[in-house]
Amino acid sequence: MLYTLAMYMENKAGVLARVAGVLSARGFNIDSLTVAKSLDEHFSQMTVVVDVDESLIEQVMKQLGKLVNVVTVTNLSEAPAVQREMLLVKVYLPADMRTRLLQEAEIFRARVVDAAPDSFTLEVTGDPDKLEAFLRVLEHYGRLEIARTGTVALLRGMTSTSRNGNGAKAASNVPQGGPILI
Repeated sequence: MLYTLAMYMENKAGVLARVAGVLSARGFNIDSLTVAKSLDEHFSQMTVVVDVDESLIEQVMKQLGKLVNVVTVTNLSEAPAVQREMLLVKVYLPADMRTRLLQEAEIFRARVVDAAPDSFTLEVTGDPDKLEAFLRVLEHYGRLEIARTGTVALLRGMTSTSRNGNGAKAASNVPQGGPILI
């Protein structure tokens, strides 16, 4: 089963490799992984979508939470969360099919970011199911090239993942009464 985990971690070299190592050493497939600096340049936010058996997700979270530079690990799959991904897709098509493609792309709120005599490059953002549906629509146009960002996610509402609220299960290296990180 796919689980979306949000991790707040120190922005240090090697943390990404250690997270990937914990998952791959146990035979878990990483479906997507994104990481970038947070508002505090000393910390990063990582979102990992990992294929893990339901009976093992708690163990995986605890193992990730024990990594030295990881501050919190939150399971966003069991909490109200916003998940988004961006897709760039280049569609090669003849001129007589362009109008139809643009009409179908509009349904998904995709926008043209590049046009060439024989192709369009479209950008679409949304949840992974929306992107898969968009790709299914585009398949009948012929040859495609794609690039995807991977999932990024945040808890809904006023609660941050570092505070572990909204019913999300979390593992943390922060002692009780420790800092609240934003």
